[in-house]
Amino acid sequence: MSGAALLFVSLINLITGADSVGSAPKAELLFVGDAMQHQAQLDRARELAGGKGYDYDGCFTFIAPTVTEADYAVCNLEVPLGGGPDYTGYPCFSAPDSYAEALRDAGFDMMLTANNHCLDRRDKAMRRTLTALDSLGIDHIGTYRDAAQRRELVPFIKDINGFKIGFLNYTYGTNGIEPREGAEVSLIDRDRMAEEIRLTREAGAEIVVVAIHWGVEYVLIENQNQRNLADFLVDQGVDLIIGGHPHVIQPMKIVRNEKEGKDVLVVYSLGNFISNMKTVDTRGGALVRATITRDSEGKARFSGANYDTFFSAKPEGRGSNFTVIPSWMPEKIPPGQHSHWNLFNSSAQRIFDSKNEGVERLHK
Repeated sequence: MSGAALLFVSLINLITGADSVGSAPKAELLFVGDAMQHQAQLDRARELAGGKGYDYDGCFTFIAPTVTEADYAVCNLEVPLGGGPDYTGYPCFSAPDSYAEALRDAGFDMMLTANNHCLDRRDKAMRRTLTALDSLGIDHIGTYRDAAQRRELVPFIKDINGFKIGFLNYTYGTNGIEPREGAEVSLIDRDRMAEEIRLTREAGAEIVVVAIHWGVEYVLIENQNQRNLADFLVDQGVDLIIGGHPHVIQPMKIVRNEKEGKDVLVVYSLGNFISNMKTVDTRGGALVRATITRDSEGKARFSGANYDTFFSAKPEGRGSNFTVIPSWMPEKIPPGQHSHWNLFNSSAQRIFDSKNEGVERLHK
């Protein structure tokens, strides 16, 4: 092949997302679950900062290389960024901007904000969260300043390696807190969801991802309501369904949309990403990687997924912080927490081994 021809092919590969000459274009999406900020996490971050701000250095050091390897990474930000000075944990969360900044620096590109805690500090903090994420250059979906902004910003479509991927985010509720000043939260409403999925397709999305806050807390198997809603979303033509809220993992399945002749990824719950929760099944979570490729006719398709688990280690020693530790780095787990890790991981593995369909663990 001539030099000019090689240059031309290289340019095409760059535009389409192909990673080398002759390879097919693809995009890898990565998702994790609930990024929490309990009082003990706030206290430790403040202590490490010497009382001047909040220091999250080290929280994501071990997981960050895996997050940054993905072409686009998403997590559920389950705390408002309230602006202080009084940051609080459960039951009404409010976290500093430096927490979101640390997540961004770990490689996350998008924050999901439609969850049951998004109105913990009412409309003002919800809107401030959007301003803070904008200032940090982080994509976000699920909550909006008002109904007009929702109409303006939905659909949200991202060009990832030449694939036009649409993202939508919904929650079952907001812990009974109603917006007082017109703030808009994307709630689970089948008619509204169907309409926004349709608008996303019509706006050019080749792949549609729905991230959804649903299910029953601390229950390791999805319930019939989740299955019914997943079936509904599959019928609407969605390609990836990514669930959160239970604070524990739930199964992952590849199901077939026979009407459209394509596979669909359904993840019922990814559990916690980082938290100070204490029961065995809440001490960690899972990440899932989904690959998007083009078929022989050039149509974008979800083509496969794998998962891994990680552990949310608590600090041991004055200089340590809460830390997300991947399952393939067991030597990094603090000595006093190995039994907690083993219990969490074996419980999660039993669920995935018995209930997953078509989604296998990468690091075994």
